[in-house]
Amino acid sequence: MADDLPEPLDVIAVGAHPDDVEIAVGGTLASLVRQGYRVGIVDLTDGEPTPNSPGPEVRLAEAKAAGEILGVQVREILELPNRRLFDSFEARVALGKVFRRYRPRVVMGIADRTPMASPDHWQARQITDAAVFYSRLTKWDEHFDGLPVHTVPKQVSYPLGLRQLELPPSSGAFVVDISETLDVKLESIRAYATQFPPAKGHVFHLVEGRARMHGAAAGFAAGEVLLTSTPLGTRDPVATLLPDGPSPVGRQSK
Repeated sequence: MADDLPEPLDVIAVGAHPDDVEIAVGGTLASLVRQGYRVGIVDLTDGEPTPNSPGPEVRLAEAKAAGEILGVQVREILELPNRRLFDSFEARVALGKVFRRYRPRVVMGIADRTPMASPDHWQARQITDAAVFYSRLTKWDEHFDGLPVHTVPKQVSYPLGLRQLELPPSSGAFVVDISETLDVKLESIRAYATQFPPAKGHVFHLVEGRARMHGAAAGFAAGEVLLTSTPLGTRDPVATLLPDGPSPVGRQSK
């Protein structure tokens, strides 16, 4: 089985529906691809039915186009039911198989509930948490098609609610600089023409406004927030706090 596995991915971002990942971390994923990382997106459902889409084949084409805009190497859409997505053993195993197959080093998932939006988002959070755990469990081959176990080293989550002012509880938060990829993020969202027709143009203002606000808080033109599941550690707090490099004084003293 190991010989049949695809090339590993550095990062997998999980969403409940096609467009969730683009809205929340599209800029981060595009930036990672530009830096040479292998990135994948997993949508737990195809997002259908939905009011303005003529059918699943259109939504799938939109998702494909959005992934190509971001440059991700892999996009998989699982066959779990939209609007009736629940944290179940079957859903956990389905996603766990993806993690075992692609062996990501980082998994990104939805951070919390999204009040007045789809309850699928909260279910996706729970499914992702469980699938990360299931991926590393031994003595369970009968449920995972013989795929080798894989321990995901790091799991982070992304806030998805565009109208929520406070961040969900976490062990910490950091902002990713998407100054160079904000336009790519917005273009990837526009690929979902059935979901964001001109009447929903305000969504793009919300997305860009949040990116500008989060970026400004960290000293960037635009940014996206990621929340950590466990505290991040560093051996060099100066390099972590000052990623642009040491000061001229620091360089001269060495």
